[in-house]
Order: sequence, then C-alpha cells, then structure tokens
Amino acid sequence: MNQELSRNQLQELSMNIIYDYLTYISLGKEFNPEEEISKVFDLPYEECDDYVKSVCLASILHINEEIEAISKHLTKWKFDRLNRVAQAILLLSYSNFYYVGDVNKSVVINVAVKLSKKYLDQDDYKYINAVLDKVLC
Repeated sequence: MNQELSRNQLQELSMNIIYDYLTYISLGKEFNPEEEISKVFDLPYEECDDYVKSVCLASILHINEEIEAISKHLTKWKFDRLNRVAQAILLLSYSNFYYVGDVNKSVVINVAVKLSKKYLDQDDYKYINAVLDKVLC
C-alpha cells in the first residue's frame, strides 16, 4: 500500500484486522497481529501505520477487559451474540478512546456510526451509538 490513507480508511482497516482477530480466536486459531498488519499494508511491520498498530494491538491485548466493560451496557444481549462486525466496531472504538487516546468521544462515536451504517443492518448504528455513549466516559 503505497498511497497515503485517510484517517477514515485507517479506522476501517483497523476494524477489519480486529474482525479477523475475532474470527481467528473463534476458530481456535493463532493470530499474529504483526504479520496480519504487515499483510494489510504489504510492508514490513515497522513501516506500517502507527495508529493501526496501536489501536489493533490495544484491542487484542485488552480484549477481556474491553468486552467486560462493553457487556455491562448491552441490554438484552451478550457480547458473543453480537454480529462479529459489531463486536469489531465496539472494540475499535473502545481502544481508540481509552488506549490510543486524545480523541473526543463524539468523534469516536461518529466513526463507529459511519462504520455501522456501511457494514451492519439498517438500524444497527443506533444500538452501537447507544452502547458507546454509555461505555465511553
């Protein structure tokens, strides 16, 4: 990937990597984040975008505490019953807000809503919005 990517494109790539991670662990397979990030960029890991590396690694390293924090605000749902794309969006948003940092809550939610409208069913963005509004303090 030689061209310069926008922040929105980087966030979408990050969501896809987190989605892949969730898929790998659900299948009981090993996931190498450095290798997967390198594949996405077609570059050595050291040359890959720092934002993508930070947010993806944070999601992977802190997945259990993230799921626990998000699960407290899921009404009538359990995290593992959510669509895997919705899971990836929620984890991306949580990691972006709490671990990558220095980003406004409304900006994080806006990105999540855009991704939800693009990848989820018609009204699912409302649920993502409501959950993140409670989770991101």
